Amino acid sequence: MRPEELKAGGMERGGEAATESVAIAAEAGRVSASAERAETGAVLPKTLLPGATVGVLGGGQLGRMMALAGSAMGYRFVALDPAPDAPCGQVTPQITAAYNDRDAARELARRSDVITYEFENVDAGVAALLAEESYVPQGSALLYTTQHRLREKAAIEAAGVPVAPYRKVGSLAELEAAAAELGLPCVLKTATGGYDGKGQAVIRRPEELAAAFRQVAPGAQAPELVLEKFIAFQCEISVIAARSASGEVKSFPPAENIHVDNILHLSIVPARVPEEIQRRACELAEQIVSGMNAVGLLAVEMFVTENGELFVNELAPRPHNSGHYTMDACITSQFEQHVRAICNLPLGDTSLLTPVVMVNVLGQHLEGAIQAACSADEAANKLGVSPKLHIYGKTESKTGRKMGHINLLCKDTGDGLSWVEQTNLWRN
Repeated sequence: MRPEELKAGGMERGGEAATESVAIAAEAGRVSASAERAETGAVLPKTLLPGATVGVLGGGQLGRMMALAGSAMGYRFVALDPAPDAPCGQVTPQITAAYNDRDAARELARRSDVITYEFENVDAGVAALLAEESYVPQGSALLYTTQHRLREKAAIEAAGVPVAPYRKVGSLAELEAAAAELGLPCVLKTATGGYDGKGQAVIRRPEELAAAFRQVAPGAQAPELVLEKFIAFQCEISVIAARSASGEVKSFPPAENIHVDNILHLSIVPARVPEEIQRRACELAEQIVSGMNAVGLLAVEMFVTENGELFVNELAPRPHNSGHYTMDACITSQFEQHVRAICNLPLGDTSLLTPVVMVNVLGQHLEGAIQAACSADEAANKLGVSPKLHIYGKTESKTGRKMGHINLLCKDTGDGLSWVEQTNLWRN
């Protein structure tokens, strides 16, 4: 079985998901005092024109690419991140402070006309404070839902979209009972946290249950875990859907994703699945983003079975790694679309301009990728491929850490895949 076939989840979340205290704050979070309320208590949408300032919680690569796209539209940006010289802070003003620094959060609110986030790990007190003192069109309900796998699955089901069969697990005895009910193989995951394959274990035989429980919940007194029935899938696809503050919804073409060591390696667009499945995937993603009243982007990861069934695996309420192909291959990028959505502008055209293969550049690939980009590329010329390199500006390069990506524009995705195969960068 291929490594990617063993992957069940692990949607990249841009960092550890927040603790349960975040959920408490999100559940009780109050929306902007400065925004008018509808009779239902929901925030009425504001239209923010270019010249307005977007505050970004988080200063990583997603915030950086969002700021670059939004700045081209005429918006200003300011980021809050504890790391000096964070990727976003290299291209826009940055407040350097811890995420739980309330004074820093108030400063972000004071300097911003609208606030968004580029990752889900939002401190409880700061989330409540910003919802009180700022305009946060994404609100806190979406964070509350997507930070917890059980709540997330319930919300997906409530939207009428199928997920893999699952059970809540809090002890080894419950794990054994759930495994007997669902059948093996299964995947055990933490209810909160975990990304790039962390916080989960595949269980194929009954004798592996105890070890998997210890691995996923080491030393936890009352762990919250989720056991999912393993889906024998043909491939994994993801759809980035956008919903504006006034309710307009659009989705990008599905990407076929291939993982290596539980880290996204390739996104292939168009996905190599029938057009009917692609259409259905977009419908399901739009159904979820509408059903959850999300604002901004929602990445929806799905499994495609051999008989063409679709099961939603996980969600991410922000720009997503598998949507990076849109930067060079679509009329509108996912980052521009996110800015449009939170500022309540008409959503952009999501049409695909050219087939594309996105390949991630990890720490062990960075030096070679930069050298290759600055040299004559015989393979690209021969295959008719145009590589577009994007570097994130992270201060420290580590093995397995996402340092950038390359969008390979091509006449056929097979040519892009051949370029990756002929380039030795990804063989280590």
